[in-house]
Amino acid sequence: MSKAALIKIRDLTALLIFPILGLMYEYLNEKSANAVNISAPVDSYIPFVPIFIIPYVIWYVYMFGFLLYFWWKNPSVYWKSILAITAGEIVCFIIYFYFQTTVPRPQLMGDSFLVQLVSLIYSSDQPYNCFPSIHVLTTMIIMLSVNRIEDLGKMMHYVTQLTGILIILSTLFVKQHVIYDVLSSI
Repeated sequence: MSKAALIKIRDLTALLIFPILGLMYEYLNEKSANAVNISAPVDSYIPFVPIFIIPYVIWYVYMFGFLLYFWWKNPSVYWKSILAITAGEIVCFIIYFYFQTTVPRPQLMGDSFLVQLVSLIYSSDQPYNCFPSIHVLTTMIIMLSVNRIEDLGKMMHYVTQLTGILIILSTLFVKQHVIYDVLSSI
């Protein structure tokens, strides 16, 4: 195997940080008697819109898909993205440890596919560790990193940015986060 191929494989192993970060998140994602609801008045005007669960779930493909794309296309952008996401999540974890927040969730009505998908997300991710939003933080890092890829093409650039915006909005419309969570992540 060539030296370049070995370097590519070594670089790819950096993605193993994400299961470790996931375990740290799970450890911190427990109910606390001190969890604070930091909803702002504007949050009560943001409706629950189940269709936004689609961009919310697309985040997983968006983040890891682009990290793989960066790995293949531009190792410098890849490493900067990995380091920024890791550092950002560690800062989030420190905040979660000392200042745990919670988000009030709506009572889910109906049994449509979208409502079931929201229910699945709600059951797998407790309404804690909200401020700041990791969903928004990582989406912003990907959106900024995409700007560093020179030959992406205008259409793909616009689609990437629009998808990122929809993911960020989805955190509000599926009631996983409040406005302060989003603003602090940005």
